[in-house]
Amino acid sequence: MQINGAHVLVTGANRGLGQQFVLSLLDRGAGRVYATARRPDLIDVPGVVPLRLDITDPASIAAAAAAAPDVKIVINNAGISTGANLVTGDLDTIRREMDTHFYGTLNVIRAFAPQLADGAILNVLSAISWLAFDGAGAYHAAKAAEWALTNSVRLELAHQRTLVTGLHLGAADTDMMAWYNGDKSAPEVIVAAALDGIEAHRSEILADAWSRQVKAWLSEDPSVIYREAAAALTA
Repeated sequence: MQINGAHVLVTGANRGLGQQFVLSLLDRGAGRVYATARRPDLIDVPGVVPLRLDITDPASIAAAAAAAPDVKIVINNAGISTGANLVTGDLDTIRREMDTHFYGTLNVIRAFAPQLADGAILNVLSAISWLAFDGAGAYHAAKAAEWALTNSVRLELAHQRTLVTGLHLGAADTDMMAWYNGDKSAPEVIVAAALDGIEAHRSEILADAWSRQVKAWLSEDPSVIYREAAAALTA
């Protein structure tokens, strides 16, 4: 799978990592970039095809798939972070996280899968797929579900040789993480790792040191994982 010349669709392309995906795809010579958002008027990158796409709206997804029948790579980047916990959080807010990260991503995949033979799907996940934080219970659960979705879809689409990969990262220096004062990776570094991973046909992409560390902890007992994570974050 080569980025140069490929026709690519990016969800949530109006800001943050999504916007960086669009810029990096153009730099790498993508043949056509469909930059999608709920408000495509906010997409101001020259040389792209802006499309309206709300991944929580099946009709919007169907319309985008009809408008972009030549896409061979789909980058599922759109997401939200509400700060809701599971026990005390508002249930409608928790459902919004799941509707976006799990059902929204799944519905986009279902709409585009028939045209992605010998193509690729990249789901933007997170190290929080594997590690919970107080204040991010809904996000953790939704991203964990999206990780499981990624692994299942990979098996289901293997017969048509569609690469299905997940991008895991810690904090990136975007507006969504503006509140966070810890170490943050530059968006262009994260996106470069993601696009390199697609071209190398990797089934999982660990874009930074934090995601590699959290993945390495998964074989440990949970009490060990959370003790070591707390120590690492306060070091």
